[in-house]
Parts: sequence; C-alpha cells; structure tokens
Amino acid sequence: MDIGVLLPTGTAQWGPAGDPRELIAFGRDAERLGFSSLFANDSLLSPRVETLTMLAALAPVTGTVTLGTAALMPFLRRPVQAAQALASVDLLSGGRLTVTVGAGFPGRLGRPLYALSELPWERRFARLDETVALWRALWDGADSFHGEILRFDDIPPPTRPARPGGPPIWLGGATPAALARTGRMYDGWLPYPPHPADYASGLREVREAAAGAGRETEDIAPALFVSVRIDDDIESGRRALEDYARAIYGMPLEELEKIQAVVTGSADQVLDRLGQYIDAGARHIVARLCALDPHSQRDQLERFADLIPAIRAAADHASASEGPFARGSLRRTEVRQAETLP
Repeated sequence: MDIGVLLPTGTAQWGPAGDPRELIAFGRDAERLGFSSLFANDSLLSPRVETLTMLAALAPVTGTVTLGTAALMPFLRRPVQAAQALASVDLLSGGRLTVTVGAGFPGRLGRPLYALSELPWERRFARLDETVALWRALWDGADSFHGEILRFDDIPPPTRPARPGGPPIWLGGATPAALARTGRMYDGWLPYPPHPADYASGLREVREAAAGAGRETEDIAPALFVSVRIDDDIESGRRALEDYARAIYGMPLEELEKIQAVVTGSADQVLDRLGQYIDAGARHIVARLCALDPHSQRDQLERFADLIPAIRAAADHASASEGPFARGSLRRTEVRQAETLP
C-alpha cells in the first residue's frame, strides 16, 4: 500500500506572503513522516509552482519517495520537449518518477487551456494517447514517430530516462472510454470518484479491458486521488472544506463533492471512509490535504501521517480477502440511488 500527498503548490495555499521554497521542506517532512509519494498538479488557470519544476527541485533532496504528477496535461507543452523534461526528472530522481496524464476538463477548467496552447479541443484524447506513445518511443531511442496527429522525422538523440522504457504512465479519468484506454495502454489509474462503489466498478472495467488486450491486470496500479480534511468531527471538517472549495475552485463544497472524492471527519471517520476505497481495490492513495495556510497544511500532514500504519493494515486485510465493494458494488450503487429518491 502506497500513501502519498499532493504538494500545496498553488499561491492560494501558500499565500502571497508565503515562501514557496518551503514546499521543499514540506516534501522532505512528508518523506520523513512515512509517506511513500509526493505529487504535484498542473494548470495555467491559477498561479502555482510549475509541476515538473517542483518535482525537479525535490529530486535531489529526497531519497525514496515516488515523485508524481496528478495530473500532467501534456497539451500545455511541446511533446518532444516534454519527453526530454520527464526523462530529466526521472534521471535526477534516480528513477522515481510516475507520470499521471489527463486531457483536461470541459468548461472553464480545461477548454480555455487548449486555446492558450493553440491546439484544437477536438480529438484531445487521441492526441493524449499519441503523445504518450511518442514519449515511450523516444525513451526507447526512436528518431522518428508517425501517428495520426503527431508526426516527427529526424528527431535528435533523445534524453533517455533512468529506467528502460521510461517512468510508468497513469491515466486520470473515469469515463467508459478512459477506463478502456487505461486497461489497454496505461500503467496505472488515478481517478477521484465520489463513491467507493464507483471506484470498484471502474477498476473492474479497467482490468477487463487489460485482460482483453492480453495484459496482466496486476501491472496496472490502482490509485486514488482524494481530498482529505481531518478535524474534530464531520461538521467542523465540512466547514473548513467549504472555505477550501470556494478558495480553490470557486464553488461550494456541495458541488465539489459531486465530482470528486472528499473525505472528512475525525481520524477514525477518515480511516473508515478510506477503508471503503481500499476494499474497492485502491492501493495507492494520493491525498490532497485541504488547508489554506502553511501552518494548517503541516498540521494536516502530521495528522494524516498518524493514519499511515492503520491504512496499510487495512490494505493488508483487504488483500487477504476479497473486499466487500469488489463483490457488491452494483448493489450498493443501487441502494445509494434509492436513498436519494424523494
């Protein structure tokens, strides 16, 4: 069981008077406290420390943690240059990079970025898959690439990553098409479904697609991106999350919970909810700690670190026997839908 944390790289989290260089200390503290991965997200919609710059800064000052993107949006970068940058981070970290990619969201959270990148919104998923295929080809030493969208000849000698074939590449997404594509060609899955039952059913579809493509299902890492706030109880946690959702997303918590996994409450309540995702099959948790100032972020980091032994014990128990959500996800989804009817 791997347990990671998302670095608070946005200015809304460390504030105009804060020092972003403290993110280095935050990452080192997370490694010391027992976290096994550090992730950084990617966007142009709000000021932040750029994803690969952040991971490159952490590479020489950490020793064992995985360094990951959650999620990198490749369309923001030229594809050949991005392959070099990713290979460089993998080299600097000694082969500790994991790359989660995404194609962006409809609406204001994604489509305007394509205009800034001077790329069409149409066929964005095909472009994403071809970009990943290009990276893998370059990391294997190719000097040309001929896809339907991307075509390059006479590519200069590429930077080769630390590991043969390059870092593992995960997909962030939970649409039926994304699940199928994850199973066919990606090394891991990092969604954020609001309900554990949806995680279980999605993971099942990923594994079915992998089997259909002749792949070993065990080779696809089942990860989970989840927003976490540990507080005295659920009510006080939700008040803090309300402020966080409005500051980061400009939307009320009630709307955020419809599209993302959000967990709050006391330590025991958070552990119980995360345990449901573990029963559903998640084996790498990437936790976004919902706090809006450096002091609160450190407090949440330490509180979540205290749960690491119990989370790993829950994963060991779930692995020893088939989890309840793996058996009954459809029934639980039906029950949930029935409970919401007037």
